[in-house]
Amino acid sequence: MAAASSPSPQPGVTGGEAGGWSNRFEQGLHPAIERFNASIGFDILLLQQDLDGSIAHARMLGRCGVISQDESARLIEGLETVRQEAAAGQFRPGLEAEDVHFAVERRLIELLGPLGKKLHTGRSRNDQVGTDLRLWLRQQIDQIDAALLRLERALLEQAERHADTLIPGYTHLQRAQPVCLAHHLLAYIEMAERDRARLADVRGRVNICPLGAAALAGTPVPIDRRQTAAELGFEALYANSLDAVSDRDFAVEFMAAASLVLVHLSRLSEEVILWASEEFGFVALTDRCATGSSLMPQKKNPDVPELVRGKSGRVFGHLMGLLTMIKGLPLAYNKDFQEDKEALFDGVATVHGCLEAMAILFEEGLQFRPERLEAAVASDFSNATDVADYLVARGVPFREAYQLVGGLVKRCLQEGVLLRDLPLDRWQELHPAFDADIHAAIQPRQVVAARRSEGGTGFDQVAAQLQRVRTRLDA
Repeated sequence: MAAASSPSPQPGVTGGEAGGWSNRFEQGLHPAIERFNASIGFDILLLQQDLDGSIAHARMLGRCGVISQDESARLIEGLETVRQEAAAGQFRPGLEAEDVHFAVERRLIELLGPLGKKLHTGRSRNDQVGTDLRLWLRQQIDQIDAALLRLERALLEQAERHADTLIPGYTHLQRAQPVCLAHHLLAYIEMAERDRARLADVRGRVNICPLGAAALAGTPVPIDRRQTAAELGFEALYANSLDAVSDRDFAVEFMAAASLVLVHLSRLSEEVILWASEEFGFVALTDRCATGSSLMPQKKNPDVPELVRGKSGRVFGHLMGLLTMIKGLPLAYNKDFQEDKEALFDGVATVHGCLEAMAILFEEGLQFRPERLEAAVASDFSNATDVADYLVARGVPFREAYQLVGGLVKRCLQEGVLLRDLPLDRWQELHPAFDADIHAAIQPRQVVAARRSEGGTGFDQVAAQLQRVRTRLDA
C-alpha cells in the first residue's frame, strides 16, 4: 500500500509561509485564525515605544560586543528610518505582520538585509511587549496627571469665585447643613489629589524594566540589562525573569486607580446633573457644553456629565476584565496577555476624555446661580443643629438640646413656619436659655461662619484652604 502523501500547504494570509516562525512550521495560519491571532490592528499604538526599546537594545548589543559598533549604528539608523516612515504615513503594516514587533523587524530586514535579523538577539517578544507596554503606560500616567491638574485648577477657580456663596449641604440627599460652595468644590480637589497620589504610586511599579528576561528564563547572550533600563528611564529591573514576562499587576493597579478617578468624576457629574435640573436650579448650563432635544425646543441637556457618569462603567469593566484574564494563568507568558492592551488603551482614552470634558465644563460650561443658592439655604431647617449648639454653649447637655429642637422642628412643620420666623417668646417657652441673639445665630451665613474647626466650612477655614491649594497648584 502506498504511503500517504504529505498534505499540500494551505495558504493563509502569509501565502502558505510560516511567517516569523522557525522552520518547524511548514504552512501559514488559516486565514480566520490569522485574523483571530493578530494584534497589529491595535498594538500599532505601541510603535514609538517599540522603536525606543529596540534602539536601546541595539545600542546595548553594540556596547557589550554582541554585535559590532558599526552594526549597532546601522540598526539604530534603520529603526529611525522606520520612525520617519511612520511619521510620513508610509509605514502601514498589514495583517501579515501579526503584531507591531514583527512589523518593525520585517521592515528592518527589508531595509538592512541579513543585519536586520540580528536585532532580536538576546530578547523575546515576551520581554519586548512588556517593555513597550510599560513605556507607553508611564507616559500616559504623566498625561493623566496633567489632566487631573487642569481639572483641579478649573474647580479652584470656581471655588475662589464663590468663596462667599452658600449651598445646601446634604446627607442621604436630604438637606443637612448649609456649607460654603467653595468648600464643596474643594472636596473634589482633595479627591483629585488622592487620584494623583495613587497614580504616582502605580507609576513606580510601572517603571520597572523586564527587558532582558527574554522568553522566561533569561539569556546566555552577554547583555547588560541595566544599560538598557537606564537608557529607557526605568528606575529598576525585575529581579526574576519568570515574573518579568508574566507580571500584569501594574495594568490592574492602573485600572483600579483609573476606576477611582472615574468614581470621583461620576459623583461630581451626578451633582452637576442634579444642580442643573429645574428642581434644584443651582447652575445654568452654557451653550458650549449642553445639547438640545430633537423634539422639545425648551430642553437644555447636561450631556457632558451624563456621558462621564456612563463611561465610568467602561473603566470598571476593564478592571474586572484584567483581573479575570490573569487569575488562572500559570507562569510564565501566555497568549491571554494580548487581551491587556485593548483594555488599557480604551481605559486610558476614556480617562483622558472624561477629564478633559469635565475640565472644560467647569472652565466654561456652567454658571452657578448664587441667588438661587442663597434662597435655598434660607428656606429650610438646616440650621436646626445650630439651635442645639446654641443651647450647648449655655450649659444644656447636647442630647437634651437635641430632643428639644427635634420637637420644635416637628411643631414648626405642622404650623408651616421656619425656625427663623419664630418670635423670641416662643424660643423662651422652649428653654429659658434662649435670648434675642438666637435669630442672628441661626442665619445661614452665621451658621457657616461658626464652623471654624480645622477642615470645616467656616469662611476663615475655607479661605486658608483655598490659599493652600492655590500655592500647591502654582508651585
